[in-house]
Amino acid sequence: MQPRWQLLPAPGPGGPRPTAPMLALLLLLALQGAAAAPAGSAGSTGSEHSGWRQDAELQSGLLQQAARAALHFFNFRAGSPSALRVVSAVQQGRAWVNSKKERKVDLVFTTERYNPEEGEERLGKCSARVFFRNEKPRPAINVTCTRFVEKSKRQQEDYLLYKHMKQLKTPLEVVSIPDSHGHIDPSLRPIWELAFLGGSYVMWEKTTQFSHYYMAQLSSLKQWKTNDNAIDFDYTVLLHEFPTQEIIPCRIHLVWYPGKPLKVKYHCHGLQTPEEASGIEEGSAVAPTELSNF
Repeated sequence: MQPRWQLLPAPGPGGPRPTAPMLALLLLLALQGAAAAPAGSAGSTGSEHSGWRQDAELQSGLLQQAARAALHFFNFRAGSPSALRVVSAVQQGRAWVNSKKERKVDLVFTTERYNPEEGEERLGKCSARVFFRNEKPRPAINVTCTRFVEKSKRQQEDYLLYKHMKQLKTPLEVVSIPDSHGHIDPSLRPIWELAFLGGSYVMWEKTTQFSHYYMAQLSSLKQWKTNDNAIDFDYTVLLHEFPTQEIIPCRIHLVWYPGKPLKVKYHCHGLQTPEEASGIEEGSAVAPTELSNF
């Protein structure tokens, strides 16, 4: 416990004055007290972590879990099939836990393009805070990532895909991406990546402290002919759930227009409770995030 120091009243005329050794001692004690103060305490009340204790048994798996959840959320909110990212490596992180076994994780991790061009080795970096509500799904995310794909290039690639899908004489219908051999035809890869955006929302919303998901296959897709400018289609994805190893089919309805927030509705079949099995999101008002530097 730090001692409480009080200023002594100034001596009156002719009163005793502190000697030089006494002044030196007071200065030394003051400096020692300042050095003992916790780092970052200046201007901070510590209320940010009130009721939390630092997780002394932090597992690397929790950091990976948090990075995956943050990036699923980031990919969904960015809404750009040409700029999808995957986690490369967690660089640093720490966590706090409260009496409800909820965890708050701060971390920094690197990313790379989901489908990098030949010879491309550029990495991006993200920092995030992820709040896991014990075993409940849909962790709260606040994430910021550095630039990875030039904005003009991303916009051009997204528009080319949009234009291609809008000019189709017959709305697109595909089955099984990747195929039974794990191969994705290059002409279908942009469709897979667009479907992955909607899947990213579902995977983020279903993630908990202890379970995560991988999009294993796009098993069907049907594009709808619409009178507005958006791309509108239904598709089914197979999600691989870890650690149970279950395969969960999810039906997703996605509305996409380049540069606009995604609109997603979905329903998953499985062992979830009804409130966990379906969701709706328009990509504009969920957990806080920052995309200005994307």
